[in-house]
Amino acid sequence: MIGAALAFAFACFGLALLLNLWRVATGPGMAERILALDTMAINAIALLVLYGILQGTAVYFEASVLFAMTGFVSTVAYAKYMLRGDIIE
Repeated sequence: MIGAALAFAFACFGLALLLNLWRVATGPGMAERILALDTMAINAIALLVLYGILQGTAVYFEASVLFAMTGFVSTVAYAKYMLRGDIIE
């Protein structure tokens, strides 16, 4: 039963990742593209966690935490660049 649930979750998050990639490519503005990149990072974190559940190891959970920190910092940097035009003051 857990295998079917994991397969369904992999399919849903994979589809969401592809739709976010489409939004990054065809977004009407810069803000929508940044939000799509942030959502792509969240979907990638979910896929890493699901793969960790499937494999039964904690390594993928640690990798997902590192990916979450990197995604957060990159989103803040993009937003700051949009507001001020400079990341480092």
